Amino acid sequence: MAKATIQYRCIECGYKSVRELGRCPNCGAWDSFKEETPVFRAAAAGKGAQLRPHPASNPAALIRLGEVAESGEARFSSQMGELDRVLGGGFVPGEVLLLGGEPGVGKSTLLLQVAQKMLEMGKRVVYLAGEESPGQIRLRAERLGVSGELELLRETELDTVLTTLEASPPDFLVVDSIQTLETTASPGSLVAVRDATAALTRFAKHHQVTTVLVGHVTKEGIVAGPKVIEHVVDATLYLETAGNFRVLRSTKNRFGPVGEMGVFSMVHEGLEEVANPSAAFLAERPVGAPGSVVALSLSGERALALEVQALAARTPFPAPRRVSQGLDSRRVDVVLAVLERRLNLPLGNLDIYVNLAGGLRVFDPGLDLAVGLAVYSAVVGRPLPEEVAVVGEVGLAGELRSVEGLERRLREGQRAGFKHLVHPPQFKSLEAAVSKFL
Repeated sequence: MAKATIQYRCIECGYKSVRELGRCPNCGAWDSFKEETPVFRAAAAGKGAQLRPHPASNPAALIRLGEVAESGEARFSSQMGELDRVLGGGFVPGEVLLLGGEPGVGKSTLLLQVAQKMLEMGKRVVYLAGEESPGQIRLRAERLGVSGELELLRETELDTVLTTLEASPPDFLVVDSIQTLETTASPGSLVAVRDATAALTRFAKHHQVTTVLVGHVTKEGIVAGPKVIEHVVDATLYLETAGNFRVLRSTKNRFGPVGEMGVFSMVHEGLEEVANPSAAFLAERPVGAPGSVVALSLSGERALALEVQALAARTPFPAPRRVSQGLDSRRVDVVLAVLERRLNLPLGNLDIYVNLAGGLRVFDPGLDLAVGLAVYSAVVGRPLPEEVAVVGEVGLAGELRSVEGLERRLREGQRAGFKHLVHPPQFKSLEAAVSKFL
């Protein structure tokens, strides 16, 4: 026989228990356990007993794949080229996007600008304001030139929000932010964020409403809340600061490529697109300085010319320091080991600092050659020629390996005006490239 077992769940973090606890052992919240609907389990005495599922009054219909009607992606542009690049060509009706970023990075500014573009296209836009008052939003909207046709909804109770939207579904919905919505759990808790995301996703899919959810980020730089919300949404975007610029990246996209990057600059009128990021990031490059090398990187489908800098200084400590910024520190350590072992470059008594100029973070194996040449240049004190740009992965034997998107990288180097492009298979090894230019 099967018998009912009562379960209790913490409304703050989702921790389950077979009995009600005064304090959650997972998140430490007090009086946070609520009784859930009973589930059925096999009785311990019933040897071989099986689980009995709940009876379904209305069984779901099965559909053959061949009977599903073909539906193309009726994309519509955001009227912002950099944003369309990250989205994979524009928005899709019914798409749900999660936009994360640090406080003050420009998430609300970007979305108000997008809302204005949607209004200009004749779409109805609703801005759900959970954090700011309508007066605060109007002040920013007037500075950005947003039309007064934008509809504001100042509500945080999820059921009320859904009732209001169901009565008159918009074409475009902005939720700022998902952590402010109230469910059966307290706002901002893991359970509340999960339930609110799931409910808004169901609404968006049913009514074909393009929805953007703004999410807070943790100290580690990821969207706060259960990881399941990133599985529910169609795309996850991050807006981050890179020097004087704002960089929008995609880490998940069901309707386009992952890893795309859009570059903006923050001005008084809002976020302005940077048409030529390579020129912007190389604008302050020191000419003729040892340790400076231009690398041809790839982010998604976009190739960029970036500056890799290196500095070598005699260390006063027994163990020399290895510091890298904007690059994969483990790959930098591998390149340093290859320089010392294969090229006999003495690094044992030197502190090595490697930096990707401009504040970007790029984890690309194609930057290995630039790191190797920059460190060698910094140690021997000789600069590379100004018109040289490099790309290539460095193997443990010191060989140069080809990388993804090599043709796109080389085209970007030619467009940027570099006369000498160092790459495999033109150069077989790191030692060959060093011998040629240093």
